[in-house]
Amino acid sequence: MTAPERVHLVTDAAPTDAAWQDTARPIGERVDALIDAMTVSEKVAQLYGIWVGASAEGGDVAPHQHDMEELVDLDALLPSGLGQLTRPFGTAPVDPALGALSLLRTQERIIRESRFGIPAMAHEECLAGFAAWGATAYPVPLSWGAAFDPDLVERMAARIGADMSGLGVHQGLAPVLDVVRDARWGRVEETIGEDPYLIGTVASAYIRGLESEGVVATLKHFVGYSASKAGRNLAPVSVGRRELADVLLPPFEMAVRESGVRSVMNAYTDIDGVPTAADGSLLTELLRDTWGFDGTVVADYFAIGFLHLLHGVAGDWTDAAAQALEAGIDVELPTVKAFSGRFVAAIEDGRVDESLVDRALRRVLRQKAEFGMLDADYSPVPAALLGRDLDSGSELRGSVDLDSAENREIARALAEQAVVLLRNDGLLPLGAASDAPKHIAVIGPNADDPYAVLGCYSFPAHVGVKHPEVPIGIELPTLLESIRAEFPASTVHFVRGTTVDGGETEAIPDAVAAARAADVVVLALGDRAGLFGRGTSGEGCDAESLALPGAQQALLDAVLEVGTPTVVTLLAGRPYALGSATDAASAIVQTFFLGEEGTPAIAGVLSGRVNPSGRLPVSVPAHPGAQPSTYLASPLAGASEVSNIDPASAFPFGHGLGYTAFAWGDASASASSLGTDGHVEVSVTVENVGLRSGVEVVQLYLHDPVASVVRPVQRLVGYARLPLEPGASVRVVFDVPADLASFTGRDGRRIVEPGEIVLGLARSSGDIVVAQSVQLTGATRVVDHTRELHARVRLEPVD
Repeated sequence: MTAPERVHLVTDAAPTDAAWQDTARPIGERVDALIDAMTVSEKVAQLYGIWVGASAEGGDVAPHQHDMEELVDLDALLPSGLGQLTRPFGTAPVDPALGALSLLRTQERIIRESRFGIPAMAHEECLAGFAAWGATAYPVPLSWGAAFDPDLVERMAARIGADMSGLGVHQGLAPVLDVVRDARWGRVEETIGEDPYLIGTVASAYIRGLESEGVVATLKHFVGYSASKAGRNLAPVSVGRRELADVLLPPFEMAVRESGVRSVMNAYTDIDGVPTAADGSLLTELLRDTWGFDGTVVADYFAIGFLHLLHGVAGDWTDAAAQALEAGIDVELPTVKAFSGRFVAAIEDGRVDESLVDRALRRVLRQKAEFGMLDADYSPVPAALLGRDLDSGSELRGSVDLDSAENREIARALAEQAVVLLRNDGLLPLGAASDAPKHIAVIGPNADDPYAVLGCYSFPAHVGVKHPEVPIGIELPTLLESIRAEFPASTVHFVRGTTVDGGETEAIPDAVAAARAADVVVLALGDRAGLFGRGTSGEGCDAESLALPGAQQALLDAVLEVGTPTVVTLLAGRPYALGSATDAASAIVQTFFLGEEGTPAIAGVLSGRVNPSGRLPVSVPAHPGAQPSTYLASPLAGASEVSNIDPASAFPFGHGLGYTAFAWGDASASASSLGTDGHVEVSVTVENVGLRSGVEVVQLYLHDPVASVVRPVQRLVGYARLPLEPGASVRVVFDVPADLASFTGRDGRRIVEPGEIVLGLARSSGDIVVAQSVQLTGATRVVDHTRELHARVRLEPVD
């Protein structure tokens, strides 16, 4: 298709006394006045993005990208205006200040060459940090879940938002609220975990942080993407309405209700044969009519076109566009395809209802009005360029720091909190200085790779790898380098042993010899992040089983057989079954792509400088083939005498050890019964009885022994992260509303029904320390989206 087919040029000048520029009027009136003045072509132009340079620089960054791309001719497009600019910083390496200048010049051109002078919204990826060259690479979302610290995640997101907004970016495509249902799925690293409540609370904190700096957060992927068959990317989803309502939707519901989020992105998948991009029951009836969401719904990249190309529910691109608009999608991303000149013509000749366009346009323009983009005096100059000589590229180059000391401090704190110590027979901590082992063997494919701490959507792994001639842009010490820095008095010998997924075994004897000669072995295993099969973790990098990739298990077994005390250290994007290591390793340290401060954090845990406090956001399987499996399991999902497969985890959701000890006692419940509309308090006193400061994470689980439908055996409904000095104690009180016992009943309504529930105060889903049984009394109560979502937590001093 050529550009003239897509665009109807506009020659009429805009009125000089435009009502939409009158800031004294309500935004709704201004938006309506603007819509009334626009042609169909100008309206549609606000509903799509343009990805300049994607074909030349971006490589494969979305499914079927090259089947969906078309020639983008800005000269032809701009007279009608433009809704979005796609990834101006995340397509190729660019100096941040020069990138901001380029974006500014593009915005000035859009304003100058379109009749109404409306700038575009610029969006970027920001899943584990602003996806731009030189920006801080924070831990991936799975590590956010491991930290169990929403406040720290909110601080991180605020820093990301400040960096983005300072350069002129308006929208971030994060966070991911998908619930892990099958850890073979390649995008597990992008999720926060396998529990809806943990995901909802942590994601909402991230959103609050990003939005606090004026950047529009985007919930994704709404909904069901992670529940695909066999854990395959972009595969069909066949879930029951109860799994959808009680597992997959609650994180999105919490975020919409509580976080202030302003955008939602649809999922690629279909649920029981209905693609979400064309599902009005989700995108309009539930999201907007029920939950009250009033922001924009943006299409996942090329998702509108997929209605025609992949799903086969639309006969052509125009049909796909009409179905998406009718369902509730407002913006086509990343570039124009379905919302093309053919679509404009279909509206003009009455084949598509123009009111659908106006409905989406009203939401888009309202959001732009909130940014001041409809104001007559709007300036697109970003904060980072204010007061600068914009004609001097040499002055601008290197003048913007996206990896500040404050950023790195937050990245360090989050990385340290996200390290999960799974097993420790007393070997750790190794000590420092004179206490450290004299000879340390560092073995494994992830020991000397700077990329081993980066997720798929970090800029170096996502874009930088396509530009090897360009420096990484940030400091990424390898684990080997960090261990040498942490143990300066030790002799450290390195042997790779094998690659992540190449399957080589020739160097395993060298690894065995190194292990035999050492006092301690640090064995660094795990993943390599990538896209569409170019890694072992990441988008399109799904796993056939949860066995370690390549020959890593052979390396692991061979090293353990030597008998030298060994710390198995995972730098990974998903959990793996560890075979013999589960019982034979002296210690197991689990990390999930900790970001640029990750290897110093791991080294600090090994030495004892850092007391590990992370908890598993996903269960670690005992066997590689028992998938799909999740801790949110019904009784029939457990081991039984009628199946030879045991899906039990080696280490359960919520598990994590540290270097001090905590005593729990004096647990109580405020009542033995409450009404189905009531509250009950459960509490416990936690004391640090060890010799050093540490963190305990008290987790609250709900067990429903008898219900009218099958329920998970345990379900997280609250948690409290408690930093305590030696000898200190605190009483943790959870005020639990009966609403937390609600579920989707047989008739599809959400209910709280009478009967026993058991509230477990726990160290993990597999370690319930104290169980408090309470009786719900009264009639079955129907609840809705206004129900209470949290057990309120308070901490009381202990005399």
